[in-house]
Order: sequence, then C-alpha cells, then structure tokens
Amino acid sequence: MPQPRSLPAATPWVMAVVLAGVLAVWLLAPVRAPVDLRVPGKDRPAGDSAAGDTQDVFARGTLVVGAGKPSNLAGSWPRFRGAQSDGISRESQPLARTWPATGPRSLWSVEVGEGYAGPVIDHGRLYLMDYDREKQRDALRCLSMGDGAEIWRYSYPVSVKRNHGLTRTVPAVTGGKVVAMGPKCHVVMVDAMTGAFGWGLDLVRDFGATIPPWYTGQCPLVDGTVVVLAPGGPEALLIGVELATGKVLWKTPNPNGWKMTHASVVLMEWNGGRWYLYPASGGVVAVNARDGSIAWETADWKINIATVPTPVVAGEGRVFLTGGYNAGSLMLQFAMKDGALEASPLWRVKANVFGATQHSPIFHDNHLFGIRADGQFVCLGLDGKVVWASGPEASFGLGPLLMADGLILALSDTGRLAAIEATSAAYRPVAGAQVIEGHEVWAPLALAGGRLLARDMTRMICLDLAR
Repeated sequence: MPQPRSLPAATPWVMAVVLAGVLAVWLLAPVRAPVDLRVPGKDRPAGDSAAGDTQDVFARGTLVVGAGKPSNLAGSWPRFRGAQSDGISRESQPLARTWPATGPRSLWSVEVGEGYAGPVIDHGRLYLMDYDREKQRDALRCLSMGDGAEIWRYSYPVSVKRNHGLTRTVPAVTGGKVVAMGPKCHVVMVDAMTGAFGWGLDLVRDFGATIPPWYTGQCPLVDGTVVVLAPGGPEALLIGVELATGKVLWKTPNPNGWKMTHASVVLMEWNGGRWYLYPASGGVVAVNARDGSIAWETADWKINIATVPTPVVAGEGRVFLTGGYNAGSLMLQFAMKDGALEASPLWRVKANVFGATQHSPIFHDNHLFGIRADGQFVCLGLDGKVVWASGPEASFGLGPLLMADGLILALSDTGRLAAIEATSAAYRPVAGAQVIEGHEVWAPLALAGGRLLARDMTRMICLDLAR
C-alpha cells in the first residue's frame, strides 16, 4: 500500500500567512447586516404556539351557527366550581334521594373532543371549551340544555397533540359574555348569546407563559368586570383584564420566576379585604384585588410534578391547600399585622391522612369533604383529623364532586355516581348508579335546575336529578 507523501517543512508557515490575510479581510470588511443573537424560542418550528408564535390565531377565528335553541331551564352554574367558586349550588331545586336501579333519567348525550374540560350553564345554554382534532381548532361551543344541540361554535386554529387528553379547562359566563382558555393558553371572550368574537389573548406570546405539562388546566376567574388570569410569565405572575375590552388593567410582578400550574385563581374575601390566591410552580401568592400587587407569598407549599387543586377558602381567614403526588395538605391561618397580610400554618398532614390529587374539596359546616389520593371519600375536621372515610370498597379514583340540596354528588372516575349526605356524622350514601360507561371520568361537574352535566373522555351526558 503506498504511503502518503510528507508535506514540505515550510507548509505550516505558509498556511499561517494565508489565514492571517483572510482574518484581516474579514475584520476590515463593512458590516452588511446585523447579527441576531440567539434568543430562547427562536429555534422552534414556525407556528409552534409553545415557542411564542407571533401569529394571531384569533384573526383566523370562525363562527358557525347551529340549529340548537336554548331551553327555558332555570338556574346557573356560571364558572369553575359554581357561582361562588366553592363547589356548592345554592339553588332551591330539590334533588331526588332515591333513584331507579338504572340510575337517574338520562335526557341526552353528545360527543365531545378528547379531554376533561367541564361545562358551565346559564340561560338554558351550556358552554364548553372543546377541541376539534380533525380540523385542529380550539372550539368554544354553546349547546342547548334542552337536547344538547349546538347553538353556535367559535373556533380558531391551534395544533394540539394528545397528552393524557386534550382539554382541561372550564369557561366563565357572566354579563352576557363567555371567557374561556384553550389547552395552549389562548384566552378568548365572545358574546354569550351569539358567539360573536370580542377579544383574545395568547398568554405565551403576550406574557411569556410556559404551557404546563399536559396543557393548562387553569380556569378563568371573572370578578365583576375583571378577568383574572395567571400567566406565570417573567413580568406577569397574574394579570387583571377588563372583561369588556381585553385591556390589561394590572400585572403582578414575578420576582421569583414562578410559572403557571394546572390550578386556578380563587378570590378570598376576609376582614374587609379582597385577595386573589394562586398556587404557582414555586409557591403560593396572595395579590391585592384592587391592583394586583403582591400582598403575601410563601415557598413552603409547592408540588414538583403537578399542582392541580385550587385553594379552598375555609372561613375566618383559613385557606386549605392540598395536592397529590405525596404532597398531603396544609391549612393556613391568615392575619393582618400593621396593615400587612400574614399567614402561618395551623397544621400539615401527610398524603395518607388527606391529599387530593385532582379536585378541590368542599368546605361545608366547618368540615372539608373530598376525595383522597387513594380514592376514598373523606370528611376532614378543621383540626386536620379524619372524621370519617368511605373505605376502600367505595373508591372514587380521580373523579369530581359538587354539593347541592344537602347532598354531595360524587362521580367515580369509572362513571359511578353517588349521592352522599353532606354530614360530618358518618359516610351516608343514599343513592348510587353507573351513569356513564367511559373511562377517565375526570371532568368537573355542573348542575343547574336539577340537571347534572357529566362527561367521560369523549361523551357528555345530561341527567335529571330533580325531585
């Protein structure tokens, strides 16, 4: 095999001179175009909303009017966890205490996109933030409470891939307007009657939000004329937006760099003050409702995998925090000192005592009623001790719950509905039946006029529970 010839000894010196000349020409050449510094997100594919897509999806929004008509159903369930964000209906409609062996009468059912998004109810209509996988569009749908027929649908293009379902949020309806958030943090306001577009925000593009794993589960909070959202962006932990126009009224600073979780903002009214509570990625914050300024914060409560339940306002300045993934629960006691808001822990319990993975408990009659991570239904005292538990034979998994007419309606994640007396005396189920045959029945419930809306992964049903 022939050997390579050796280079002349002077070659390195020649190459050095040539390279020096090339460097000189490059340094002396005029600058023809600015050099863009590498910016996080710019190397993402075009059109990827999670990367900060500058395209306005709402400019490509469309409204389709259907044949559905609103019913004359009385009652309302206007936002996540009901009118007072506590999971309790205060309507006077009595509910049945006994059901047929086949369960409550099913009035209608309708197919929905994959996910766990829950509905709201108002003026004989229900509103659902859905997703159309075939057309790849977020779809805010208005359906009739009478028969489930679609009244209108407002949609806009966004690519969402299945990741333990697609949708997770609950809209808010008030004052003839509906506000909803899509899986990738697009927020839209439309006219509740007609579906006409009002305004839209992209929390990723506009505020630097980071979409949580499994997409956002945050439900918009409407407080009077203000929509309160938690982008968790570099300069906006929370924002207050004018309901009518979408104008940003205030931003909460984010000095700790906390990010959005799956939880929602809740209002705490106490001692003459009003604050918005939010469990962010690195801790919990209370901000002043008047201007969004930080009133109190702590890093002592955070869940590394997923923060899902919303804080529960438990009366007299108490706030109950709970979560899954072995987080357990924490009860805080707020106080005012020299005009400043403070909080101290009353007690903390481990997950085997109580920890709700997905749905926030209900505070009623100085007790907390909820579903523990092991699936048992539990009544917890304000001292952190278990008053009673349903036992493993009555497991609800990650299913939802609400309270009405002295009953707690709890739906197992396999589709079995139970009516349980809302009492601390004992676990007293009064009725139960399999009402839906699907899987991952995780979506929040909604109730109005004695009609209960529930859904599994792909189908929503309406049950008649009126007595």
